[in-house]
Amino acid sequence: MNSDFSKPQRQSAFGIIVMAAHTAFKIGRAFAFLIVIALVKSQGNYLLYILLALALMLLVSFLFAYLWYIKFTFFLDKEKQEFVVNKGIFNRDQVTIQLDKIQQVNINQSILQKIIGVYGLKIDTAGAHSEEVDIKAIDETSAYNLKEHLLNRKALAIDDLETAEQHSSTAEVPLLKISSWTLLKVGLTSNYGQSVALLVAFFYTIIYEGRQLIDAFQIDKDEIQTTVTGMLTILTVAILVAALLITLLIINLVRTFYKYFELEISEHKHSLLLSSGLIAKKNTLVSPKKVQITKYSQNYFQKKLNMLNLSLKQAHFGQSKKGHEMHGSTLEIPGCNPTERDDLLKMILGKIPEQGKTFIPDWRFLNLPIFFKLVLPVAVFLVLAFNTPEVKPFVGFAFAYFIIGVLMIYISYRRHRISVNRDFIIKQSGIWDISNEIVSPVKIQAITTFQYPWHKSVDVGHLCLHTAAGQIHFKYGNYTEIKQLVNYWLYQVESANEDWM
Repeated sequence: MNSDFSKPQRQSAFGIIVMAAHTAFKIGRAFAFLIVIALVKSQGNYLLYILLALALMLLVSFLFAYLWYIKFTFFLDKEKQEFVVNKGIFNRDQVTIQLDKIQQVNINQSILQKIIGVYGLKIDTAGAHSEEVDIKAIDETSAYNLKEHLLNRKALAIDDLETAEQHSSTAEVPLLKISSWTLLKVGLTSNYGQSVALLVAFFYTIIYEGRQLIDAFQIDKDEIQTTVTGMLTILTVAILVAALLITLLIINLVRTFYKYFELEISEHKHSLLLSSGLIAKKNTLVSPKKVQITKYSQNYFQKKLNMLNLSLKQAHFGQSKKGHEMHGSTLEIPGCNPTERDDLLKMILGKIPEQGKTFIPDWRFLNLPIFFKLVLPVAVFLVLAFNTPEVKPFVGFAFAYFIIGVLMIYISYRRHRISVNRDFIIKQSGIWDISNEIVSPVKIQAITTFQYPWHKSVDVGHLCLHTAAGQIHFKYGNYTEIKQLVNYWLYQVESANEDWM
């Protein structure tokens, strides 16, 4: 592939294979259930027809991929400093991206791309109604040459590009490398919620597909229900719970190693280069000044192991291909120790944020959560229990739920606070994972304050800081102090000459 990107050029021809596989996978996933049923129930010539239909589907996929390859071109406009992509088979689209608006560049390599020796390159922007540009097949040299153009935020001449490549080879010294031992600790101590959601989605799919198969093969449901009920003893339930916990940990470990294996962070000129991935390698280039919110979190076990998780939230507004609004793009850096965290904060923020004046919420923070999340549901349950003999033995669980809930809400109240100094705003929150969100006042795009009518006499109100990567809330604070802070931040925003992007 030509490294002179000033002329329109196509991707690698191997992209036909990548796109065909992608299209065939989507079609197969959509009709997977029907294909399985047809293969099981079909006999004689019908099986031949099904195989012919699958062959036709594969042929259509390759035809679609070839047309996509022919119509997809890209080039760099050096005069306007823009990256231009022309795509579309029937409806032709032209995507134009200003180089200084590029937020991050990802160079990925899936299993199939690794086999055929190509890379995928994605360009992500934060402009209104912007969508990322996805180049599915580009050779390694062209991928990194194009990255150099985008990294420098300008289209380089070939001689300048060679100089930049030589500088790149000496400059990309890893600032941070996450070992396998660290990833093991991360997998055992974090991301339980995501693993639980994945496990629930998996079992829901199994149950749904199981019902479909039972209906398709006309299996007796009563017989299955009787068998399952007979197997549910105290011992089997205990074994099932233990198996689920072990499965949860295994899922967590697999997800962590798959996503963050050999995670390295290096400083590349004025940007950060993140590289990670077990099977599909991903390289992400991000500019520190485009990071809107920097967040680090730590739970009890991670504190004992002297480690924490760091997140970089970037602006990413617009509309996705499905028409939904897209919000912040987040980069996760798990398993940092406090020293590594401080080094990264210096790179991203310029210096380590210091604690300033701390503002804490009023005790009325506890009222609504306790009433709506504890008192009301427990009261409804007790009324139901005392009128239903089958439910009455479980009353003890309701009291345990109430006590644990009060404790968790109180911890949330104690952790909810905001610290303000001249350069940074630090919001602390959390119950198990204690998080600290850091934002510079110049990154604030809007500020919202409000007060319930019944709180006016006690001077209690709420604050919401709007950034391009999301919102930061501070609830039930002193409203007079909140208004003073808002005036101070508005003055900083108006008088500062720094760019928020």
